Amino acid sequence: MKDTYLAVAGRVRQELQELTEVVERTTNIWQRASQSADDYYVDATALNLHGFYAGVERIFEIIADRIDRAKPTGAYWHQELLQQMAAEIPRVRPAVLSSETRDKLDRYRGFRHVVRNVYTFNLDAEQVEVLVRQLQPTMDRVSHDLLEFADFLEQVGSGER
Repeated sequence: MKDTYLAVAGRVRQELQELTEVVERTTNIWQRASQSADDYYVDATALNLHGFYAGVERIFEIIADRIDRAKPTGAYWHQELLQQMAAEIPRVRPAVLSSETRDKLDRYRGFRHVVRNVYTFNLDAEQVEVLVRQLQPTMDRVSHDLLEFADFLEQVGSGER
């Protein structure tokens, strides 16, 4: 089990690097969108916002599968997985996310659903802009929480706890 903790910690750190690139890319594309009347930049921004949450959720799935050994199923599994990450699991792990981080991420989870279920020409540019403005502060919170969790995993994996 200790090797699993170390492997998951490494994967969390790796995925966070990828997410940092997604955030930078999203911000850069949105800057172009605000300087152009071309709606394609809004579409590209939305796709990257979708990618941001999908990447975060991938980390959560790894934690649920390999640490919690329990992943939600059913129609609302995306919501339940986010809730699970904000909950402590006694004798297994502390909460992965603070409730504030969970709440910020829930907006991106909901938007991910929109992107997957509407035509891009129906996207609300104002909603996209709100999410872009909140993206870096959200990423900062996600990074803080996940790096703290990776530290915990490394301590357990190395026998320090």
